Amino acid sequence: MSFAGAMLVAMAVDAVLGWPGRLYARIGHPVTWIGALIAMLDRRWNRMPASEARRRIAGVACVLAVLAAAVIPAAMVQAALPGGWAGAVLAGCLAWPLVALRSLHQHVAAVARPLAAGDLAGARTAVAQIVGRDPERLDEGGVARAALESLAENASDGIVAPLFWGLLFGLPGIAGYKAVNTLDSMIGHRTPRHAAFGWGAARLDDAANLIPARLTALVLALVSARPRAALACMGRDARHHRSPNAGWPEAAMAGGLGVRLSGPRAYAGGVAAEPWVNAGARDPGASDIAAGLAVYRRGMAVLAGLLAVAVAAGV
Repeated sequence: MSFAGAMLVAMAVDAVLGWPGRLYARIGHPVTWIGALIAMLDRRWNRMPASEARRRIAGVACVLAVLAAAVIPAAMVQAALPGGWAGAVLAGCLAWPLVALRSLHQHVAAVARPLAAGDLAGARTAVAQIVGRDPERLDEGGVARAALESLAENASDGIVAPLFWGLLFGLPGIAGYKAVNTLDSMIGHRTPRHAAFGWGAARLDDAANLIPARLTALVLALVSARPRAALACMGRDARHHRSPNAGWPEAAMAGGLGVRLSGPRAYAGGVAAEPWVNAGARDPGASDIAAGLAVYRRGMAVLAGLLAVAVAAGV
């Protein structure tokens, strides 16, 4: 079976269909299934009176349990699939829900439309669906920054990284990655409850995204209108980001569009003093979100082309 062919099929199906709302209403989504397991283990194993060391061990056990629940069934299904293109198409259809190609575009475009129409309240409502910061404290530039940061970071986490691991290992690779990424999003935060319990999840997610984040950044930079500026911004600012990985695609997007991203962020608990990415550039607006979406579409087309080349090479 061609893993590259399977990932190309997954991209194609998701680009056309996304994850239909009726299907979500009936059965949910594989990520929500993983999330339900994580939430249950968090309730049962993350005992606050326990010592930090014990909660860290319990968190590592949680990571291993969730990974096993995702990878073992995926490996069993993959072993039962036929070889050749029939197996690749079937594997691609099974991998399709784990690629967020269409939904990412839709969620970010939903921010751009009201912002372009001067409806700041509507744009704040839309951006609250994709970021965790306090939307009521965001002005037009803050809304646009949040949307572009989410677009750049999730291009890596939601598309490039799962396809990368799927290309290497097939269904177990893409399922395992989504489990790791969901673990990090749910328990990988440095809060009093999860600082110890989520330690293993956060470290594993950092490792899993190390290569995909930089690959995403390179692709976004090269397809932007300002590739030299994007590459320069990556080299200058990516390492200053709070995340060891998210700074790379964000810097590529900021430099490619000629805007500044990141910076101080307002959350319900206060303001996080983050450094600027591409400091000195202007704040983005609605037109920059549209331009960012165009960069995203070109980047995903390049990614599909690379997978097609891999198929032709027999990968």
